[in-house]
Amino acid sequence: MKLYREFKNFAVKGNMLDMAVGIILGASFNKVINVLVKEVMMPPLSLLSGNMNLDDRKIVLKDPVLDAQGVIVNEEIAIGYGALIEAFVDFLVIGFTIFIVVKFMNKVIKKAEDTKDITVETPKNIELMTKMTQLLEEQNELLGAKVSGQKS
Repeated sequence: MKLYREFKNFAVKGNMLDMAVGIILGASFNKVINVLVKEVMMPPLSLLSGNMNLDDRKIVLKDPVLDAQGVIVNEEIAIGYGALIEAFVDFLVIGFTIFIVVKFMNKVIKKAEDTKDITVETPKNIELMTKMTQLLEEQNELLGAKVSGQKS
């Protein structure tokens, strides 16, 4: 019963919806990155490497075994380093893109949290916390003045 209540709270608070949107956007983002790497970045790299397709590059450890009719009996054993290079380029592109997005979002969040900046609406929770902080500082100043006045 407790597990059900926790799940209900999780779903009602919007966490599940936020997570679903993130997963859908992540899948779409993955498609864009795959096209960017495979169709935009890898062809110039292949051209630089003498028109070879990096995805097909491998080190063959054991050649395939063929029977008399030429049918493969045992597959070749190979290390596909070309696929590793492509995956590494994918990783670099995704990492750099996420870095740029997070950097931009941090800049927007920092600007939104600045209560003195009137060009961007400050979230209500930040605005309330700022007012509470100001009131506490004023209260401490008043109490400090009273205490120092009583000591004299």
